[in-house]
Amino acid sequence: MKQRVSALLREKLGRDLVLEKPRDRSHGHFATPIAFSLAKELRKSPVMIAEELATSFGEVEEFASVEAVKGYLNFRLSEKFLAEYASWALDNPSDFAKGDNKEKILLEFVSANPTGPLHIGHARGAVYGDTLYRLAKHLGYDITAEYYVNDAGNQIDLLGLSIQLYARENILQEESVEYPESYYRGEYLDALAKGAQEHFGIEIFNDTTRQKELAMWAKDKVMEIIVESLSNTKIHFDTFVNESELYSDWDRVMAKMGNNVYEAEGKLFIRSESKGDDHDRVVVRDDNRPTYLAGDIVYHNQKFERGYDHYINIWGADHHGYIPRVKAAIDFLGYDSNKLEVLLAQMVSLLKDAEPYKMSKRAGNVILMSDIVDEIGSDALRFIFASKKSDTALEFDLAEFKKQDSSNPIFYIQYAHARIQTLLSKATVSQEDIKEASLKDLGENADTLLFHALLLPEIVEDAFVSRQVQKLPEYLKTLAAALHKFYYDVRMIGSEDEAKLLKLLLVVALSIKTGLSLMGIDAQDRMVKEEDA
Repeated sequence: MKQRVSALLREKLGRDLVLEKPRDRSHGHFATPIAFSLAKELRKSPVMIAEELATSFGEVEEFASVEAVKGYLNFRLSEKFLAEYASWALDNPSDFAKGDNKEKILLEFVSANPTGPLHIGHARGAVYGDTLYRLAKHLGYDITAEYYVNDAGNQIDLLGLSIQLYARENILQEESVEYPESYYRGEYLDALAKGAQEHFGIEIFNDTTRQKELAMWAKDKVMEIIVESLSNTKIHFDTFVNESELYSDWDRVMAKMGNNVYEAEGKLFIRSESKGDDHDRVVVRDDNRPTYLAGDIVYHNQKFERGYDHYINIWGADHHGYIPRVKAAIDFLGYDSNKLEVLLAQMVSLLKDAEPYKMSKRAGNVILMSDIVDEIGSDALRFIFASKKSDTALEFDLAEFKKQDSSNPIFYIQYAHARIQTLLSKATVSQEDIKEASLKDLGENADTLLFHALLLPEIVEDAFVSRQVQKLPEYLKTLAAALHKFYYDVRMIGSEDEAKLLKLLLVVALSIKTGLSLMGIDAQDRMVKEEDA
């Protein structure tokens, strides 16, 4: 809708212009401050320019009115325009709110170490990334969702050691097992230890020379747990890249870095300070072990060699200081680091009935993503994590999202869709009558609801372009509220305007269903509120 209005105005005025939504809806559907940008060029006041532009429009069937208000040019869309767009949307539901963008994007998110199940901190980045992915896909972008598997380094060695220690204490029943200061805990180790016993035999638990072999087997099993947890939340990846497979390319990549890497004190450094980092960073330690940065250098070289137009990484907020050194490496490799966009996801605080949520025994010291899905469901989890800006702290109470009433936002939106389906099932007119009904002369309240429902395409585009996916659930909550109010204010079934009113509700249902789908949530056709039960 906004795109079509922009195209009309570009054709009429001969230039691109900014379209805004007036704060006061009585001023129209859209407004533009173009008169202010023309004031210097035309040497006239914005008020005068806006008045002259308004009178120049004459009869334009897409606009019911074009008015000048304090230097702004305000447009009210015609009933004909809204009715035709609504009918098109209902005839082409799979194309509604779609775009035709050609940019090729590589989106990396989650990328949790394969050393244990996903916790709720991982879940926030996972839902954020998958929602961005869904929005981009719908808008026509050629986007790939990628998981970078950190299966090299100390954390993988520690996984093998942790399984050995767990098995020696709980399977071999050794009386005194000495644990290091840092090791992995949690009931998930029980399944890994028993699986390892079946696969390798019990002797592997005391063989330090096979610790790496055990670890690499175990990380694949943990990845299966991670993928299952993501799948249960409707999160899927197109590609997986293993860090352990990248180091065969190490010498070639270091050669590309040239003199931007240097040796000192027996270590290998990258000259990241010259690119805005606090100081130069170590990529290879004095015992020849690569740092995390070393793997990221090879990985980002591989990424850029694949030739995407844009690269998006979603990292935890604690990785903020890591951005300059990775961007420095990209520049040193001969690529444009501006093509890399890093988005940060803050951690989550979880309550249950206003009390801190208890940690999971299965994970040892974290709250598992799978535990929360089991408790409130995938839909509620996804809605919660998509409903607030990702780089701000998030605290929520599970109890609020288990309620079956309007205090639960996801229920409130789902109930709006179900309410429409219930009304349609009670219709006294045929489906054909509803389809063929005119949406003209609906009345101001109905026109406002129709316009709001048809705003979804702009919301979807804005949510992706701004990377603020919370704009979509905010919109859906507002649309659901408008629907519920309309339901109580207007008699539909059996009224003279039943067919056209139900057609209006079909448009609302389409926007809710499409919007929820882009959040990885299925719309519901039947629901019961607590007061109805």
